[in-house]
Amino acid sequence: MLIAIAFEAQLKFQAPGITRELGLGIGKLVFTALNRIECVIAVILTIAFFAFAPAKKARIVFAFAAFILLAQTFWLIPRLIERIDALTSGQAPPDSNAHFVYIAFEITKILSLLILSVLVNRQGSD
Repeated sequence: MLIAIAFEAQLKFQAPGITRELGLGIGKLVFTALNRIECVIAVILTIAFFAFAPAKKARIVFAFAAFILLAQTFWLIPRLIERIDALTSGQAPPDSNAHFVYIAFEITKILSLLILSVLVNRQGSD
């Protein structure tokens, strides 16, 4: 989901008739929905982690990915939404690196989830 949404984010601005404001509005909806789905999946994974007690390395990697998700949910996404709201209402907010931070968080989260998958699958085959 994360990788697909990342590609969608850039492609929507290339569609005929999509204005900057419309693209930002679509992005706001899509990324908010993605974040909510990620939070639900994180809760399910947390329950699974308590039920199956994975190895310490897997718990650390999961906690790291969960920390990134929490930072996005309660700090970064609200900042980006404020910026989108300002831009779509015609204001010119000050320059921000929040979008680049979001991209870095997403890449780090994807790598963490890949590592977690390897660790959990390795543990399951032992």
